[in-house]
Amino acid sequence: MSKKQKINFASDNAAPVCPELMAAMLSENENLAFGYGNDDTTAQMERQLQEVFGCDLRAFPVATGTAANVLGLSVMTPPYGAIYCHKLAHIESDECGSPEFYTHGAKLVLLDGENGKIQPDLLEDALVRASVGVVHHVQPAVVSLIQATECGTIYTQDEVAAISVVAKKYNLGVHMDGARFANAIAELGCNPADVTCNAGVDVLSFGVTKNGGMSVEAVVIFDAEKAKEFEFRRKRGAHLFSKMKFLSAQISRYVEDDLWLDMAKNANEMAQRMKLGLENVEGCAPLHPVQANILFFHLHEAKIKELEDAGFLFYVEGLRSEGRVRLVTSWNTTEEDVDQFLQVLAK
Repeated sequence: MSKKQKINFASDNAAPVCPELMAAMLSENENLAFGYGNDDTTAQMERQLQEVFGCDLRAFPVATGTAANVLGLSVMTPPYGAIYCHKLAHIESDECGSPEFYTHGAKLVLLDGENGKIQPDLLEDALVRASVGVVHHVQPAVVSLIQATECGTIYTQDEVAAISVVAKKYNLGVHMDGARFANAIAELGCNPADVTCNAGVDVLSFGVTKNGGMSVEAVVIFDAEKAKEFEFRRKRGAHLFSKMKFLSAQISRYVEDDLWLDMAKNANEMAQRMKLGLENVEGCAPLHPVQANILFFHLHEAKIKELEDAGFLFYVEGLRSEGRVRLVTSWNTTEEDVDQFLQVLAK
């Protein structure tokens, strides 16, 4: 395999833009429209998401997942607030302090939990000890979940609801980082509302970029009052785009005819194909359940080098001698891509 033929299993961010979404942007380029979201396409996009979730909501396109997360969190917590999240959460490890910056100082409180998931009992234990009302301590404000998690696992409807019950008991808002939300819904096979607004989620970062979009996410807010504040925070945070229609056009086409779920389903199926093949390789063991499009496996260091020499792209986490490998499939991953990877391992 030449360098030009490298196959990417490092990240779904590296996948190309879905042709249907690219076509939607090109079509949008043929017409004039008012700026800053005052266009017909943006209004249509919001109506479509209301239909997808089957409830009233506001939807605000932004350019990045970081912006979606931190701006969404900013309407849910005061500067002296505490945001409870898993210790592996993206807002903890990969947002360069932007949650603290955009909330003007809110503190991230890290929780344990197997396979990247927050456990309701551990959350409640932390809240019981939170010194509510004591001026010397940050005050509980939000719990943030990831769907799918950084370990590639998925919260079920019951799991989200159970966490929300604890959160509401202590007057916390519930935020969901849905960078791979499509992969979760494709696996769960449920109505998106059942694992969000109907399960107690207040604000959702609705991911598009990792599943075929070109730098676009949506902040979906199920609370009308929080949505009013968000409009000003988005402007202040430099994410109110003049030519908003190009972002909205992607989301509009993304959810049309269940395209978003079809693409996520392919990524998930390729992950399962990879999983079955890896389980047949001697010395190769899964580190977490494979439920979405992310796989964590242990591989011998020699096998890692063979795959890299063959031109495959993927991440090795920690020391190479530890053999912890992360593999990510994408909307455009093919069976041939997966089989070539497995053939190298089988040699």
